[in-house]
Amino acid sequence: MPHTTAQLSERMLRHIALALLCSLNLLTPHAALATDAKASKYYEDALVRYEKKDLEGAIIQLKNALQIDKNMLPVQMLLGKALLQSGDVVAAEVAFNEALRLGVNRAEVVIPLGQAYMAQGKLVPLLQQQQFNPAGLPPAVQIQVLLLRAAANSDLGDTRNALKNIEEARAIDPKSASSWLAEVPIRIRALQFKEAAAAADRGMALAPDSAEAWYQKGSVQHSTGDLTGAVASYSKALSIDADRVDVRVARVGIYVDLGQKKEATSEVTQLVGLLPGEPRVAYLQALLAEQDNRPVDARTALKEVVNLIDPVPPDYLRYRPQLLMLNGLAHYGLNEREKAKQYLEAFQKVQGNSAATKILAQIYLSEPNIDRAIEVLETYLKAQPTDSQAMTMLGSALMVKGQNARATTLMKKALQTQDAPGLRTVLGMSLIRSGQSGSGISELESAYKKNPKQTGAATALLNMYLKAGQTAKAIAVAEDLVKQQPTNAEFFNLLGMARGQSRNYPAARTAFEQSLKLVSTYIPPSLNLARLDIATKAYDAATKRLNDVLKVDPRNAEAMAEMAIISERTGKLPEAQRWLEKAVDVSGPKEQRWNLALSDFHLRNANASAALDAAKSASAKGPEELSVLMAYAKAQLAVGDIAAAKNLLMTATKLADYDPAKQVQIAMLQLAANNLPGASYSLDKALSGQADFLPAQALMAEVDLRQGDQAKAEKRAREIIASQPKRAVGYSLLGDISMARGQKAAALDNYRKAHQLEPSTETLLRLSRAMGDQDGGKAAAQLAEQWTKTHPKDIISQKALADGYARSGNLPQARLAYERVLKLDPDDAEALNNLANILLLLNDSGAIKIAEQAVAKNPGNAGTIDTLGWILFKNGQPDRALQLLRDARLRQPGNPEIAYHLAAALAQAGRKAEAKAELESALRSGSSFDGADQAKTLLKSLN
Repeated sequence: MPHTTAQLSERMLRHIALALLCSLNLLTPHAALATDAKASKYYEDALVRYEKKDLEGAIIQLKNALQIDKNMLPVQMLLGKALLQSGDVVAAEVAFNEALRLGVNRAEVVIPLGQAYMAQGKLVPLLQQQQFNPAGLPPAVQIQVLLLRAAANSDLGDTRNALKNIEEARAIDPKSASSWLAEVPIRIRALQFKEAAAAADRGMALAPDSAEAWYQKGSVQHSTGDLTGAVASYSKALSIDADRVDVRVARVGIYVDLGQKKEATSEVTQLVGLLPGEPRVAYLQALLAEQDNRPVDARTALKEVVNLIDPVPPDYLRYRPQLLMLNGLAHYGLNEREKAKQYLEAFQKVQGNSAATKILAQIYLSEPNIDRAIEVLETYLKAQPTDSQAMTMLGSALMVKGQNARATTLMKKALQTQDAPGLRTVLGMSLIRSGQSGSGISELESAYKKNPKQTGAATALLNMYLKAGQTAKAIAVAEDLVKQQPTNAEFFNLLGMARGQSRNYPAARTAFEQSLKLVSTYIPPSLNLARLDIATKAYDAATKRLNDVLKVDPRNAEAMAEMAIISERTGKLPEAQRWLEKAVDVSGPKEQRWNLALSDFHLRNANASAALDAAKSASAKGPEELSVLMAYAKAQLAVGDIAAAKNLLMTATKLADYDPAKQVQIAMLQLAANNLPGASYSLDKALSGQADFLPAQALMAEVDLRQGDQAKAEKRAREIIASQPKRAVGYSLLGDISMARGQKAAALDNYRKAHQLEPSTETLLRLSRAMGDQDGGKAAAQLAEQWTKTHPKDIISQKALADGYARSGNLPQARLAYERVLKLDPDDAEALNNLANILLLLNDSGAIKIAEQAVAKNPGNAGTIDTLGWILFKNGQPDRALQLLRDARLRQPGNPEIAYHLAAALAQAGRKAEAKAELESALRSGSSFDGADQAKTLLKSLN
C-alpha cells in the first residue's frame, strides 16, 4: 500500500531522539492543492515549445499558466530553465527559487540555479549557501555541483580549492571526462600550461567525440601560442556542435591576430547577428576597424563595449577577468584613463602578470598620488591580514571585540572575588551561559538559601527550574516570591508560568489575570494568556490577544512568534514563516531565539537548506551558544552533512560540561549522526554528572547494544531493573537485547513484564510488534484492539492498529480504524492520506475528497500529492493528475512508485518517450514498490 504510516522506532529512546530531531521525515510547505485544467494545458504546450527550442513561446505559455496558478511547481521549474537558456539569468534565479519554495527536490534545481548564479557573478554565495552543498545529492549531480564550485573558486582566484573540487568530482567517477575538461581553464588561468595540456589530453582520451574536449584542447593551444593548432581544434569542435558560439568567438580572435581579415570579417558579421549586444564581438569589430584604418568605426565599436559593460554590477565583473580587461582596454582606447584604471586594477587583482599590467603601469605613472594610496592599503592589510569586513571599519571592529573580551574576563574575576548573594547570582548565570548549567544552578540555590529575599537569585533559579522541567521546585519558588511581594505583577506572571508547565491551566490563567490586574499594561501575562489559548486550541482568542499586544508594541517578537505558531497549526505555512522572519528582523543583534525558531520551523516542514541558513544566522550572533550548536547540528543532519554535524556536537559536548539532560540530548543527536563513540562519550559525561540519571543509563544500554556489546547492554539493563524495579524501561531493554540475540520467547516475556509494570503506548507497541507473526497476526491485533477499547483517545495506538489492518489487507477494518483516528484528530494528514489510499482500493468515490484534505494539511509532501494525483488519474481526470504527479516527481525524484504513477499518466497523454524514461528510472532503482509489475508491463508496451 502506498504511503502508509512509517513504522515506529524499534527502540523507545530512538523514538525520543527522532522526536527531538523533528527533522527527518516531515513536510514541505506550499504545494498547490488543485491544478487548473487550462493552466495544465498551457504547461504541456510550453513543454513542447521548449523541446523545439522555441524559448520565447515557451516562456509566454508558462507565464500564462502562472497567471492562473502561481504555485505550479513544474511550471516554475520549466520557466527557470527556459529563462536561463534565453539569457535572462536574474529572472531564471527567481523562478528556481520559487520552485525551491514550493518544495522541489534540491537535486532537480541545484545545477541550473548554480548556472544562474555563475552567470550573475554570485560566486561567493554559490560557495557558501547550503543549497549548493554537494552532500546528500545523487553522485552524478554531486559531480556537476563540484565542477560549478571549481569554476567559482577559479574565478575568485582560489586555484587550490578549485583543483580540490575537481579531485572530489573525479573521485566520484574517475571515468568521466568532465572533471578533466573542467580542469583545463583552471590550469590556464594559473599559467600552468603543461598541466592544462595533460588534462585536455585525458579528457580527449575519455571523450574523443566531444565538442567540449576539442574546445579545451584548442584553448590550451591558443594560450601557448599554437594558433594554427587552436584554429584546427576549434573548427573540429564546431563540426561536432555548430551552436557553440563561445568556440566561434575564440576562433575569430585568432583570425584577427593572424591577419586573416576575410575569415575574421565573415565570422564577426555572423556573430553580430547571433550575439547582438556581446562586448567581445564589439571589441573584435573595433580591432578590425583599426586594422582597416577606420578610426571612427573603431571608436564607435569601443563605445559599444563600454556601454555594454559599464552598467554591469561590479560584483559580477569582479570575477570576470576577461570582461574587466576588455573594458579597461576599451576605455584606454577611448583615452578615458580614470575609468580604464578602475577596470584594469580590478583585473590585476584577479589575474596579474598579463600584458594589461603594462597599460596599468602607464596610468599609475600619470597619477602621482596612486602609489601613496596603494601603500596605505598595503599597510592596512599587513596590520589586519585576516579581516573580511570593510577595511575602514577593521581597526574599530577588532578594537571593540578586544575590549569586550577583556571586559568579560574582568567581570568574571570580580564576581569570583566577592562572596555575596548578588554576585553569586551573576556567577551562576555566567556559568549557565557557558553551558555549565548544573554548577550554575548550584550557585543560584546557594545564593537563594543565603538570602531568600534575593529576588534576582530567586527569579533566575525559577527560570532554570522551568527549563529543566523541575516544575514542583519552580512553583515553590514562585509561591514564595508572591508571598513576599503580593503586589508584584512579575512574580504572579512567573507563578502562572510554573503552573502552566505543570498543565494546571485554570490555576495558571488565574495567576496571569492577577498579574494584569496589578499592571494592566504589563505585556508578558498577555502573551502567556495567549499561549494558554493556543494550548487549548482557542486560536481566535489568542489571535485577538496577540494583535492587542502588537498594537501596543509593534516590534514585539514574542507576539510575532506566537502568531507564527497559530498560523502553522491552522495550515498557513507561508504566513507562519513571514511572522518568524519578522521576529528575526526586529530582534537585537545578539538575539538568537527567533533564528532558532525559524530553523526549527523549516526542519518541521522539510526545508533543510533554509533551516541551515537560519541556524547559520543564529551562529553569527553567538557561535558558542549550546542551543545554537545543537540547532546547527540538527540542520546539518537534515541536509546530510554528517561530518559537519559531528564537529558541532563535539563542541556542544564540551560546552554542556556535566549537565546530564543536555548531554543526553547531544547523545541522541550523535546517534542520529551514527556516531556511537560520540554518543558514548556524551553519556559518560552525563553519568559522571549524575550517576543515577535514568535517561542516560537507558540510552547508554542502547548504545552498547548498537555497538554489538550485548553483554554490557544486558548488565546495564539489569542494573536499571535493580534500582528501578517498578519501571518498564529495564525490561524493555532486556526485550530488545533478547530480540537482537534471536531469543524471541525471552523477548516476549520481557516485553510483557514491561507492559504489566507500566502499561503505555510504547510498551504496547513493542509487545505487539514482537507478537506480530503469532496466529497470522491475530494475537497482536487482539492486543491492540483491547488497548484501543480502553484507551480510545490514544491516537498512536489507533494509527498502529489501522496500519496493521492495511498491511494485512483487511481494508474495511483499516477504513474504520483510520476514520476513528480522524475523529480524534481531523488534521492528521498522514491518516487522511492513508484513508484516501484505502478508499481508492475500495473503489470509493470519496477518495478524491479525502486526498485533497491530506494535501491541504501537508501542502508540500510528495507522498500526499502523489496520492491525490494517482487517485485523480484512476478517476478519469488525467490533466489535473498529470500536473500533480509532475509536482510530486520534482519533490521526490528518487521515489520509484511516484515515477511509475507519472509514467502511467504520461503514457496516456501520448508522451511515450518521457513515460519510458520514468519507467526505466523507477525499475533501475532496484527498490520494490507497489505497482512494480504493472510498471514492467507498461514499459514493455512502450518498447
